[in-house]
Amino acid sequence: MTNKHYSDITECIEVYAQKCIENFGIDPSLYTSLQVKRGLRDLDGRGVLTGLTEISEINAYKKVDDKLIPCQGELYYRGIPIRDLVHGFSEENRFGFEETVYLLLFGKLPNSKELAEFKEMQASYRTLPTNFVRDVILKAPTPDLMNTLARSVLTLYGYDTNPLDISIPNVLRQCLQLIATLPMIALYSYHAYIHYIAGGNLYIRNPDPARSTAENILYLLRPDGQYTELEAKLLDVALVLHAEHGGGNNSTFTTHVVTSSGTDTYSSMAASLCSLKGPRHGGANIKVVQMFDDIRANVKDWEDEQEVAAYLEKIVNKEAFDKSGLIYGMGHAVYSLSDPRSDILREYVEALSREKGREKEFALYTGVARLAPDVIAKKRKIYKGVSANVDFYSGFVYSMLDLPSELYTPLFAISRIAGWSAHRLEELIGGGKIIRPAYENVNARYPYVPLKDR
Repeated sequence: MTNKHYSDITECIEVYAQKCIENFGIDPSLYTSLQVKRGLRDLDGRGVLTGLTEISEINAYKKVDDKLIPCQGELYYRGIPIRDLVHGFSEENRFGFEETVYLLLFGKLPNSKELAEFKEMQASYRTLPTNFVRDVILKAPTPDLMNTLARSVLTLYGYDTNPLDISIPNVLRQCLQLIATLPMIALYSYHAYIHYIAGGNLYIRNPDPARSTAENILYLLRPDGQYTELEAKLLDVALVLHAEHGGGNNSTFTTHVVTSSGTDTYSSMAASLCSLKGPRHGGANIKVVQMFDDIRANVKDWEDEQEVAAYLEKIVNKEAFDKSGLIYGMGHAVYSLSDPRSDILREYVEALSREKGREKEFALYTGVARLAPDVIAKKRKIYKGVSANVDFYSGFVYSMLDLPSELYTPLFAISRIAGWSAHRLEELIGGGKIIRPAYENVNARYPYVPLKDR
């Protein structure tokens, strides 16, 4: 293909793209007049009820005299407040992600014997098929690790002797194996990218069955396999906080939608991974880190609240950072006054910032979290409160743990696959009907015109 030919094709695509733009625009007022719930949400932020779940609960409002009043955010895993869950295993100086997975899948916290058995089973599942790393991961490296995760999960279908069986025992087995192996796939994919694309060294290490999920992530990531206890404990907390968030978030709703069609576990999980990849969902923490890099570069005095607020106004006015008008990490589709996950994470972030000598950056984060709601409110009408969400601090946590940005969203996936698994099982057990909402056609009708008359 000559350069001229390629140029012609490119120009042709641009012409046809313009045709799409001209012919796919729907009058925004129609959404209001036809009472369409865009994003399956009301104007006040409440979601349209499309299903029932026993896995988790999110509260952002209290009912007072038949009126919904915004309140401090609450999150429950199987009826247990997330704050109590995290503080419980933290006060006992234990890692909590494994028992959180058990809780989400089986509906109750494990006793000591059950937890030990579950950890042993998960450790036994931390293995990939023979030559899978060589033939699937190392031979097709890419900087986009979420695509690698989705591709690898789909490929695992071919290694499963019973991939299409959607009986509960088989699906549970598949889910447990994916929960155990996704960290390995993510870390090995990162090392493949570093070696084959970025020109670094290649490190492939087997996981240690005696270590927790959080410990193994740091162990597999770092060339020397070393980490501090505080680093591992904070990563563990981050995994717990990202493990589940109701059936309505984009990737979990994707799990329900795809599962309801009767498809296999690998297709369902790959679809959810593709959903999570989007910057409006799991990719948001990367944008937060990039935004703060920009703020540090353009604000001379981080302790001057007026200077910080002035720059935030530039961001909201589309004059700074990526010109999107968004202060990333601020606001949530459900929460109004506070995101409990962000509040919990902030408690632990402060301790790690002291260990890493980054207290000044932590102060900048807390300052932006305090100033941003007022800055946003001055620019646009807010139907509910705006507060820092979990992505606001998680990116800072990962940067202090020296985790590469390529792994930020995969870490979200490593955690959230626990929730996806629980929701897939719930849909298979209690669903029984394909999810198929309605779309209203708003186009006119036209007669067919023969080709010679067009």
